[in-house]
Amino acid sequence: MNSSRNSRTLTINSLGFTLLELIISITLLGIIVLITVGAMRLGYRSVDSGEKRIAALDRIKASLSIIESQIQSEIPLTYDEDGVKKYFFKGDRESLQFSTNYSIWGGQKGYVIVTYRVESGDLGKQVLYASENIVGIENKRDAKLFDAFDKIYFEYFYKDPTEEQGTWIEQWTDDTAIPEKVRLHLVDRTKDLAMIIPVRVQGAISQITSMPTGIKSSAGKSSSENRMRETREKSKKQR
Repeated sequence: MNSSRNSRTLTINSLGFTLLELIISITLLGIIVLITVGAMRLGYRSVDSGEKRIAALDRIKASLSIIESQIQSEIPLTYDEDGVKKYFFKGDRESLQFSTNYSIWGGQKGYVIVTYRVESGDLGKQVLYASENIVGIENKRDAKLFDAFDKIYFEYFYKDPTEEQGTWIEQWTDDTAIPEKVRLHLVDRTKDLAMIIPVRVQGAISQITSMPTGIKSSAGKSSSENRMRETREKSKKQR
């Protein structure tokens, strides 16, 4: 009788789980679930981060394409100031203005005056804005081109007529000429993404006022060249 009960107990125990085995099974299942969920979250974050990085790179590429197209489509429009014809082109380290027939918004008719300006943004970053308006119309539109770089600045290639090699300066002071090239710097920590954009339209204004060309033009041109030399020397000393 006792042997029959013992065999029956062994049979029941062998078909079930002990409490310890149940705890171990639940623990292992929980660990597997945690590992699976963690891997899924990591994969989701990686995909999300990758998508954001791709979107940021696409934005940078599109903005660089806009800047390059606008500078290369520059039109040498002039305006009259006290009887002196001057180009709309003006440039320094943190701003650039010029006339072009390429509009960011595409629907603009006529030539537009484009102005790029660098401003301070969040977290110590710098932001590059672009604004443009049609010549003769005050309505102005703004767009943000870059906002994730530590430094953003422009440089201009100046070549003295008496020299074989030119130099890069941070301020363009000649109102009667346009630089051969513009260089845009996008600095992220130690990386400097420098883009050189050639200017298709070049040269100086042949006649500045209605006065005799030889007198007024040469004087104005000499004054402009002196200012450019001073700016170039100052740029070299800063470096």
